[in-house]
Amino acid sequence: MRIYHLLMATMLLSIVGFTSCGEKEVVTPDPDPIITLAEEEAAQLIYLREEEKLARDVYLYFDNKYDQQIFKNISASEQSHMDAILVLLGQYELEDPALSEEGVFSNEDLQTLYNALIKKGDSSLLDALQVGATIEDVDILDLQHAIDKTTQADIISVYEKLMCGSTNHMRGFTNWLQNNGGTYTPQFITQDEYDAIISSEHQNCNN
Repeated sequence: MRIYHLLMATMLLSIVGFTSCGEKEVVTPDPDPIITLAEEEAAQLIYLREEEKLARDVYLYFDNKYDQQIFKNISASEQSHMDAILVLLGQYELEDPALSEEGVFSNEDLQTLYNALIKKGDSSLLDALQVGATIEDVDILDLQHAIDKTTQADIISVYEKLMCGSTNHMRGFTNWLQNNGGTYTPQFITQDEYDAIISSEHQNCNN
């Protein structure tokens, strides 16, 4: 995916300079797929399972460090995202790559990224909020790409709900940054896409 670019963005955040997510999102994939996935589709599911774990684990770490409601709420939401992808992995008989230990990943690039994000967010609450916005930024782009690369209706439905959640998270981190004297400039989605997200209302992703 875009691990290299996210690592670069993390380094840039150290140079440049939420309302809460609300109710926990429940994402339920459609049951009983009967089609074998193409290699790229399977790889995306496996990757996204750990990418959502990365988001959850980063937010759990920051919740423990800063005790701010935004991290508690969004880490719970990311758990529901992980659960939704796990259901799809089971339906398509794909092995789950996610390890049970927080902050530990099968994917070495994600492990390196996690370590870098934690290091960046350790500096201050403002930096941690910047990390959160950056994670959601790249998540939205990766989900857009994943949607474009599959034709499976059940997978698309889940990805769209995950993207809905990520846009809610982006609004939340943007609001908290503004309330704490910070700003966020999109690094992965376009400025127009970002502006459209933060100017719209919180969405109910269960519809």
